[in-house]
Amino acid sequence: MDKQSIDRINELSRLSRERELTSEEVFERHRLREKYLQAFRDQFRRQLQNTVVEYPDGSRVPLRDVHRKPD
Repeated sequence: MDKQSIDRINELSRLSRERELTSEEVFERHRLREKYLQAFRDQFRRQLQNTVVEYPDGSRVPLRDVHRKPD
C-alpha cells in the first residue's frame, strides 16, 4: 500500500475525532482500511511461506511442512 493511502487513512481518522465524517468519507475510510488489511495479510502470508524451522540436528524444514517432520 502506498504512503499516500496510509496518510489519507490517518487524516480521516483524525477528522473523525474532530467531527462526524460524511457518508462519502466513511465509505472512503472503510475502502482504504480494507485495502490496507488485505495488503498486510498478503505480506504476512508471504513472510510465513518463507519461514524455516531449524532443528537441533541442523535440519531445516519450511514452516508449512513442520507438522510432517518425523521425530
